[in-house]
Amino acid sequence: MALADPVRRQMIARLSQGSASVNELAEPFEITKQAISKHIQVLEQAGLVTRTRDAQRRPVHLDPQTLESLTAWIDTYRLIHEHQFRRLDNRLETITEHTLGKEER
Repeated sequence: MALADPVRRQMIARLSQGSASVNELAEPFEITKQAISKHIQVLEQAGLVTRTRDAQRRPVHLDPQTLESLTAWIDTYRLIHEHQFRRLDNRLETITEHTLGKEER
């Protein structure tokens, strides 16, 4: 998945503040510009970013609609898993109370 890599997540965070060049995206990382370009390609293939041509500059732009859709999808599954964890917590609490009740007898 495009956002599985921490470098790409940081790039998305940077692009949420506005468009950036490849050089600007590469600044905080100690990896080659070729590696940065590959990360951008993965984000482009996922539809999260686009590139335009501005004279000799090729800025990278975040696609907010795609990111919003992805966020909604993630939130759906986050809520499902939170509900499951709450049920597990309740079950474990019940088991613990039952076990402690037997030890007191």
